[in-house]
Amino acid sequence: MIATVHGTAEHVGLDRVVVRVGGVGLLVHTTPATASGCHRGAEIDLATTLVVREDSLTLYGFATPSERDMFETVQTVTGVGPRLALAMLSVMGPEELRAALATGDTKALTAIPGIGAKSAERLVLELRDKVGRMPSAVASSGSAPAMAPGAGWRDQVTEALVGLGWSARQASDAVERVSATATPEADIAGYLRRALRELRR
Repeated sequence: MIATVHGTAEHVGLDRVVVRVGGVGLLVHTTPATASGCHRGAEIDLATTLVVREDSLTLYGFATPSERDMFETVQTVTGVGPRLALAMLSVMGPEELRAALATGDTKALTAIPGIGAKSAERLVLELRDKVGRMPSAVASSGSAPAMAPGAGWRDQVTEALVGLGWSARQASDAVERVSATATPEADIAGYLRRALRELRR
């Protein structure tokens, strides 16, 4: 198990980073919030978990160990794999997800693509007590860098939303609504957060 990664951020995307460690570039899948806290060329520390499949080895990284623990905990529920677990943390964030599970807020959980009413009820039933005993996440101390939007920010945000489980049409519509209120100083990560809020309405 690879529990932590420390190295230089060679590439920072919306939902992944490439970390150079000892001459090797490791592709680490992250939430948009974690990725936005990484800066290309800077040294970063990520709490990680390695998911092993017959045909793949996939590394997931998080800003804090408690966020990684939440990622692993939700996967103890039948039907929740790494992709859905990452979507849960991307859409809600670790603290909001913890609160929804602890209070039985199934409506909030069904806003996540891939989670229906029955799945939300099962998540609450199986995890309510577990998340109540988990330590609270600590916010990352680093300031998020501005990821310049440029002309192709719509395509990048749409791709990230589709990767989280929404349809291309849903993602495109959300991006269009966000672009109507776009401001010059906004960054790509900011646009993605706005699009996520639109999709949860």
